[in-house]
Amino acid sequence: MITRAIHEQGYASIVLATGASQFEVLHHLVNHPGVDWSRVTMFHLDEYVGITEEHPASFRKYLMDRFIRKVPALRAYHLIDGGRLEPREECGRLNGIISGFRIDLAMVGIGENGHLAFNDPPADFDTDDPYILVELDEPCRRQQLGEGWFQTLEEVPERAISMSVKQIMKSAHIICSVPERRKAEAVRNCLEGPVSNLFPASILREHPDCVLYLDRDSASLLSSGTKK
Repeated sequence: MITRAIHEQGYASIVLATGASQFEVLHHLVNHPGVDWSRVTMFHLDEYVGITEEHPASFRKYLMDRFIRKVPALRAYHLIDGGRLEPREECGRLNGIISGFRIDLAMVGIGENGHLAFNDPPADFDTDDPYILVELDEPCRRQQLGEGWFQTLEEVPERAISMSVKQIMKSAHIICSVPERRKAEAVRNCLEGPVSNLFPASILREHPDCVLYLDRDSASLLSSGTKK
């Protein structure tokens, strides 16, 4: 999809997610041959408010270590600075940048609580702002603790800057990767329940070109009809 966009329009714009679900995705992406990364602009999906880039849980650090430093120089990359004193100003800065881009491909995951990016339930399906300031619910914060990014729940920030649901849905193509048994209930709710902001990632079912990749564990609670 990236190389096709470059061939058709001379450049590509992508959105990358972070977290445990993206380890293998980014490993294979940076090793994929034939991508002219000098024609690719990358946007960042979400980031905590109030931590520095040096923090082990920083998604800026994650992307620098696992993607940006592993590919030849990108055309551009736009990371979320969650350490800024006024996060709404950071949202405004990012909104001004991304408004000039058509996103060719977004790579996302689904949280244990069904969140899409850091849009926890009940997610805002209506805002047109590309990046928004959000409150993180306890299940989301416990997921971050359980994945080993923090030592205690109290250390997990309560706020984040997230790409909005509408902005994600504007992407021409979406790839959603969801491994592990702990995501099985969220996968079932998002695929077999109603499309609802109580199951934020359920909105992906309304996208015209979204591919969902599961493993046996994350798909274990799906009915046979859904698996077909």
